[in-house]
Amino acid sequence: MLDIDWVRAQFPAFDTAALQGQAFFENAGGSYTCRPVIERLMRFYTERKVQPYAPYEASTLGGEEMDEARARLAAMMGVASDEVSFGPSTTQNTYVLANTFRQFMKPGEAIIVTNQDHEANTGPWRRLADEGIEVREWTVDADTGHLEISDLEELLDENVRLVCFPHCSNVVGEINPVSEITAAAHAAGAFVCVDGVSYAPHGIPNVDELGPDIYLFSAYKTYGPHQGIMVIRRTLGMTLPNQGHYFNADSLYKRFTPAGPDHAQVAASAGMADYMELMAAHHAIAGDTAVKAAGVHDLMRAHEVKLLQPLLDHLSAKNSVRLIGPSKAGNRAPTVAVELAGSGEAAAAELAKHGIMAGGGDFYAVRALKAMGVDPEKGVLRLSFTHYTSEAEVGKLMQALDDVL
Repeated sequence: MLDIDWVRAQFPAFDTAALQGQAFFENAGGSYTCRPVIERLMRFYTERKVQPYAPYEASTLGGEEMDEARARLAAMMGVASDEVSFGPSTTQNTYVLANTFRQFMKPGEAIIVTNQDHEANTGPWRRLADEGIEVREWTVDADTGHLEISDLEELLDENVRLVCFPHCSNVVGEINPVSEITAAAHAAGAFVCVDGVSYAPHGIPNVDELGPDIYLFSAYKTYGPHQGIMVIRRTLGMTLPNQGHYFNADSLYKRFTPAGPDHAQVAASAGMADYMELMAAHHAIAGDTAVKAAGVHDLMRAHEVKLLQPLLDHLSAKNSVRLIGPSKAGNRAPTVAVELAGSGEAAAAELAKHGIMAGGGDFYAVRALKAMGVDPEKGVLRLSFTHYTSEAEVGKLMQALDDVL
């Protein structure tokens, strides 16, 4: 069982006077930051804020901390250190990737995107149509938001070079079977790019076991600083055109970062690994880094599933609410979007009066909402949490929903 009191003690936000009495249910937009990240960021800005990798101590230590972040996060995901790179955001990383494939692909070749995605992982790829690249859309079920693999298989042929899809959608919440989808794409000779932004906050995945060629997520949603983290496996990464300085072409982790990285935020990202290690130790999870990361992942997910199912049942019982995505917690992230008779943003404003911090709108998932018959102007109410959410907070949320809805 997750020690929720210990977990919450690792997040200074829960001790902040301004946030007392507030239950945070907009974690899909960005999580609270864990203490080790804050401490590392403070240390870097006060002791290491110089150009890294020079021979003087402050610079040497700064560079070592940046390298440490990359190495430890890579070990958690089962990949090589230089297969992990940092950028200012996942949106920017995806834009760079799309420009890379713009140079790599030929007119007449095809990519597959979904309409389940956040716009950041579909819009840049769709723009390749301007270069004569065929863009094929893998569409969701209009009632459930589900992506059916048989529909993907009908789109795959020898012309498809890349398949892009989310680990889970930021409004549908269903966890897509990454390994199965990747296997189907690879069998057809296509590369795979997975947007993990909405999944990674619920447990850092083992990218090597899942099998995609590219996996992206955002550190600010996984208890860290505002950085985009990108895994590109070596075979693909060294084949694609270099987007960095020409003299860095032989360095895999520099090939897809045209601008210099934010030194302090990269270094502070090691605090995410610190937090996972501390959690593993506190809960007696032993093994190498990848094993401990997997154990923490399972611990976090079990806690989330336990809290999520009562909320899903509560919402499913309301005739005035349309629950988007699965009604069973086992196969979805705790990101719950509901369509209401009125505006999702207005409902979020009412919940704020009850001490519930939630969000309303389209959440840049306009294509997904339209596909499911939801008016993006009206939007949805989104209630999202993570492993540091308590059972009492979910109870408070359900009571507030009764009062507001």
